[in-house]
Amino acid sequence: MTTDTPRHIHFIGIAGAGMSATALMMRDAGHVIGGSDEEAFPPISTYLETLGIPFRRTLAAENIGPEIDLVVLGGSAKLHGEANPEYVETVARGIEMTGFPQLIAEQTRDRDVTLVAGSFGKSSCTALMAYILREAGKDPGYMIGAIPAGGGPTGAWGSGPMILEGDEYIVSQADRRSKFMLYDVDHLLLTSLVHDHLNVFPTYPEYEAPFRALLARVQPGATVVLRDSPALRAIAGDCAVSPVWYGTAPGEGWYCRDVVFGETSSFTLVAPDGRTLDLQTQLLGAHNIENVVGVAAFLLTRGLVTEGELVSAVSSFQGIRRRLDRLTTTSKVPVIEGFGSSYEKARSAIEAMILHYPGRPLVVIFEPHTFSWRNREGLTWYDTVFDDVARVIVIPPPVHGAASHSQLTHDDILARINAAGVPAAGAATPSEVESQLTDLTGEEVVLLLSSGPLLGLPASLPALMDGRFGG
Repeated sequence: MTTDTPRHIHFIGIAGAGMSATALMMRDAGHVIGGSDEEAFPPISTYLETLGIPFRRTLAAENIGPEIDLVVLGGSAKLHGEANPEYVETVARGIEMTGFPQLIAEQTRDRDVTLVAGSFGKSSCTALMAYILREAGKDPGYMIGAIPAGGGPTGAWGSGPMILEGDEYIVSQADRRSKFMLYDVDHLLLTSLVHDHLNVFPTYPEYEAPFRALLARVQPGATVVLRDSPALRAIAGDCAVSPVWYGTAPGEGWYCRDVVFGETSSFTLVAPDGRTLDLQTQLLGAHNIENVVGVAAFLLTRGLVTEGELVSAVSSFQGIRRRLDRLTTTSKVPVIEGFGSSYEKARSAIEAMILHYPGRPLVVIFEPHTFSWRNREGLTWYDTVFDDVARVIVIPPPVHGAASHSQLTHDDILARINAAGVPAAGAATPSEVESQLTDLTGEEVVLLLSSGPLLGLPASLPALMDGRFGG
């Protein structure tokens, strides 16, 4: 398939982050796009609607119309079999079928590809890099696994360099390769390496292995930028080129100094040769300062933008959805939504709240949505993840896929958090959550933390809090 031969492409499971971004890339490349998804929830579901991507909320054979000549199948195991009538119809008619990583890999073979990978920070860094290049007039292609807060698309074909968020999660149950191993890699930004996805990488060496393999694929002449951490130092020798390092502390690479946190935070970027650049960002948290340093190191090392273009774009970048979005408008008790798919992401969000709202009690509404949070091997995460939190309201873990791993119960999770000295209580409905917030005094900060639907609270709770604490 090439961009000069438009096709009718149907995405089964289109409301997945990677699937929806790929659909937008393909539409931008000139193809006719549609899809279906039975488990669509905001913000992706509403986002697709605003962008005019048609999709059905049921799986049915008739969704595979006579014009469809390519089907992109999502990675969820339940989509791959006879229980899915769209899969059955596709196979029966002999329609070409692929997955979104394979499609992206095929379509970007002749592009200059920058891969942004890592255990955390990759969505923010991909979005920031694409935004800076767009603001500088470079027209990049890109695929982001999250929605930009400013409303821009999560995927674009573009005519300039291609920037891909590279996910280490497996392609499918039948193909155990990490998704990023399918892509050509001309340049690499690697943000982190911390054990995650315990259901498919039970041990740290198993999780580390694809990152080692990724570094080993880099060819001489590439630009490789790595976050300065013991874990990445340990595997840097697998790379054919000398990496450029970055971090938040002085070292041999790029770093930041004189950080001042606020609604707009400021800091000085320091290059390896000692030259400096003053930057400002709307993003919250120390982890986002580090993300800016990494992206700046990559773009300035490659000479893709000027210092002035970088300063201007960083100051206006609004981040990505679900990464510390303030959802309330008038409430003196802010309701902020963070992304809590892993320990590090959850902890970074909590630390950002403590940093930006010092001295205020932090109430976390938490949903253990990913397999890692509900896997017994990850139970120890609960010992420290909620340190310095006033209390936690825990939504029950979902049951899909429970039989495929060692699933924790709701009571297991609550008991572990309480044993760590943090008051925790369960709530299975929005009204149960709301009833546990009736004792708020107006001094608190509320953090919604999950990668799942959170009982619809991101849509319902802000209006309730604005009505109660606004003025």
